[in-house]
Amino acid sequence: MNTNGGSIWQQSDVVVVGAGLSGLVAAAEAYNAGRKVLILDQEPEASLGGQAHWSFGGLFLVDSPEQRHLGVKDSVELAMSDWMGSAAFDRPEDTWPRAWAEAYVNFAAGEKRSWLHALGVRLFPLVQWAERGGYDAQGHGNSVPRFHLVWGTGPGIVAPFLSKVQEGIAAGRVQIAFRHRATELMFDAGAVTGVRGQLLEPSAAARGVASGRTVMGDFEVSADAVIVTTGGIGGDHPMVREQWPNGSGPDYMLTGVPASVDGEFQQSVANSGGSLINTDRMWHYPEGIHNPDPVWPNHGIRILSGPSPLWLDATGKRLPVPLFPGFDSLGTLRHLESTGHGHSWFVLNKTIMSKEFALSGSEQNPDLTGKDVKLLAKRALPGTVGPVQKFLDAGIDFVQATTAQELAAKMNALVGSSLIDPVGLHHSIAARDMQVHSGLGKDTQLNAIREARRFTTDKLMRVVPPHPMLAPEHGPLIAVRLTTLTRKSLGGLATDLSARVLGSDGTPIPGLFAAGEAAGFGGGGMHGYRSLEGTFLGGCLFSGRTAGREAAGSIGG
Repeated sequence: MNTNGGSIWQQSDVVVVGAGLSGLVAAAEAYNAGRKVLILDQEPEASLGGQAHWSFGGLFLVDSPEQRHLGVKDSVELAMSDWMGSAAFDRPEDTWPRAWAEAYVNFAAGEKRSWLHALGVRLFPLVQWAERGGYDAQGHGNSVPRFHLVWGTGPGIVAPFLSKVQEGIAAGRVQIAFRHRATELMFDAGAVTGVRGQLLEPSAAARGVASGRTVMGDFEVSADAVIVTTGGIGGDHPMVREQWPNGSGPDYMLTGVPASVDGEFQQSVANSGGSLINTDRMWHYPEGIHNPDPVWPNHGIRILSGPSPLWLDATGKRLPVPLFPGFDSLGTLRHLESTGHGHSWFVLNKTIMSKEFALSGSEQNPDLTGKDVKLLAKRALPGTVGPVQKFLDAGIDFVQATTAQELAAKMNALVGSSLIDPVGLHHSIAARDMQVHSGLGKDTQLNAIREARRFTTDKLMRVVPPHPMLAPEHGPLIAVRLTTLTRKSLGGLATDLSARVLGSDGTPIPGLFAAGEAAGFGGGGMHGYRSLEGTFLGGCLFSGRTAGREAAGSIGG
């Protein structure tokens, strides 16, 4: 498929800028509609599929057979209430994002699952419960579990669309031009007519590894429609800090996406008249840890934790209710930001880690990614899952001890401070343990743990029974240093429900479409301020499908 060194079409029906998931979906749909499609991407062929390849493969679905089998009572009305409570739309420019949110929730409750099933996508039967919220009924969070894992994780969701694109290549109606970096749009009489850019030197960089930017020449391609699917900004920390709400962002962050996720072409579209909105709305994680085997610079991995670890700020103080693991990512991030420190801690023991710790990403879940049933079965057995054990053994963020006082000393040594009081840490854990011994208690986190274990998936594989954390048989004690991890832009290019990019006057720019993270997953920010999780891949699917179909349909003849 690689066209490095070869000629590319000078004229296509549709040009798709970006070969991530939304770009592949858009290209597949345009090809299905009988159009000639050219895909441009600045990275080498090894990075085909973009960020989606690295993802855990979570999909937000509503009232699915998997949910019903587990006794989960969901509905489009409940999901819409949860979405709107989390999004908290409050700006005049939120008209289209709200419309996209409503359309997406209906898609997630309707055609989404059957469409994917027909393409060969299969789901892990145990639905997960992400972003539980913990506020009132109209606040942030999923009222019920909706996080459906794709069997095959990120690569599994990319596969059917990549297969369709490859079919188009074999038929001579689709071409992919790697190392072709789009830099500007072409216009004629106010309508987009193509793309100009730079031909970068060939690169043998592996997937996710930073590739060179040496320019070998220029290119120009004409098209009846251009679809922008170039992703967000998470790999560009200066831009993340520039757009950080109410400040400059943390001094130090880990990176949860490849360095190529730079947002540059999104800015080019904005400079050409496209309306770029809600750029201060972002979705980064507070549970990042350093990858001991990094692929890209400052590579971080997110811990996907059950609800049992104590979450402490840098001084050893427990975070306020309901900022427990897995309940409110953005709320936790904002609270930690207010403390003035760049890290926080999970404190737990080996029993909790063995059942409740998982790591985000396809490469950290070889059982699900490789569709290995025997390997998957080991998750139900006692002991820490292999990838987690690797981080425990080799990761620089983990310390272990037999007592809370010894643990505090190691925590302080790791960060070069004396912020954690050893006696205070012991008292915090011991006070929590007394609540366990009581059998009832007033500790909201323990009550949330008991409630979580009423759900089958949590009881089977995600949440351990409440127990004294200091009990030697559950040791050793473990502390994990956590750092902000960049991930997603929630804002983006404003689009109407046909995925047409809107100009500053609110009218569509003829010939220009956008999808995926570049479009805020639809409308310029269909998530509002917060995500319910499982909605990023789904947003790429829905907006990419819409853009591909609408772009193909916009062409006369």
